[in-house]
Amino acid sequence: MPTARETLLDSALAALGRQPWSDIRMVEVAEAARVSRQTLYNEFGSKDGLARALTRREVEAFIGGVERALAGAERSGADAGGAFAAAASWTLLTAEANPLVRSVLIGGHEQRTALMPRCARPTPSELVELLRERAIGAIEHGYPKLGLVQIGAACEAAVRLTLSYAVAPGRTVEDACAQVAALVRHLLAPGW
Repeated sequence: MPTARETLLDSALAALGRQPWSDIRMVEVAEAARVSRQTLYNEFGSKDGLARALTRREVEAFIGGVERALAGAERSGADAGGAFAAAASWTLLTAEANPLVRSVLIGGHEQRTALMPRCARPTPSELVELLRERAIGAIEHGYPKLGLVQIGAACEAAVRLTLSYAVAPGRTVEDACAQVAALVRHLLAPGW
């Protein structure tokens, strides 16, 4: 059984799928969650508190999905390019499905997708660094002969290329993933 906090966060996310954050009223979130407005304020303190909690939850879920995509691809025998293609696919499909994740990924470049207040969102630089560090951790043990500098450069390039496809989508997600995989394979090739 979900807690009141989780139900409130789910209700806020559902409301965000219908309207911009600035139009969402706390009373509507509480009613949709079937809890009192006081419970909502007790949990989050304010609308900004709710925004921060919702963003934190969705970003953590997104990052967890990236990590699972990288690990799952490696377990299935994929090389680093294949692993990053899987992570790129997760990223781009999640950005299509979740307006909050899209807003965080593109850093508010599109006014209509800058859904949350700035205080609630990590900056694009913070997000790139977080994804880069998680990717390095997932990839480095598979390439023990390569140095961390080379792996780090490949991870950062893959993250930045993937995020560029979130900002300006290509023809298909599959095409974007193929480009990410090719870049990583090139950057991790011997003699780079």
